[in-house]
Amino acid sequence: MTSITIGVVDDHPLFREGVTRSLSEISGFIVVGEGASSDDAAMIASDNHPDIMLLDVSMPGGGLSAISDVLARSPTTKVLMLTVSEEVDTLLGALQRGAMGYVLKGVGSRGLAEAIQTVLRGSRYISPTMSAKVMENSLHGGTSDKNSLTPREREVMDLVAQGLSNKHIGLRLSLQEKTVKHHMTQILSKLGASNRTEAALQWRERR
Repeated sequence: MTSITIGVVDDHPLFREGVTRSLSEISGFIVVGEGASSDDAAMIASDNHPDIMLLDVSMPGGGLSAISDVLARSPTTKVLMLTVSEEVDTLLGALQRGAMGYVLKGVGSRGLAEAIQTVLRGSRYISPTMSAKVMENSLHGGTSDKNSLTPREREVMDLVAQGLSNKHIGLRLSLQEKTVKHHMTQILSKLGASNRTEAALQWRERR
């Protein structure tokens, strides 16, 4: 089995050490770098190109700002926010900058491992508590707004709401499957949804 390399960046030493120790005890996980700031995150990305970068939101230099630096230096790295912040705007900001996951501190090692595996498969992972907040926020006219979707994204969402797969949506709209996937990434970010099922539920509610 190929090892999964991980960078851990958090300005609280005891918490960072605890996360590192917990992950190191999981078979197949290797922590290749630790840091306490956005500069450290950028350096770990450049030097180690980890599969996963765990970033705190509140740290010197800013965790959200670090996302773009990490991805610019190591495009294949998947960024996973590990934070105490339960602000929907912070979550949406992280996703818009390219983060693939948002996990609240207090998660157990098994839950964190699940989040890591999920984003490595190319899917987003958002803590259930935050998913519920995003849903509530969107249904009550919060930040997420279907009116921000382009006409093409609306066409895609109409078909998603009908239960069509990316492949079949592509056939229906004469688009390549990878183009549909790109549209879905943008749609999930704009709607603040963690997956296509949640996006479809929102879409049906708003129509």
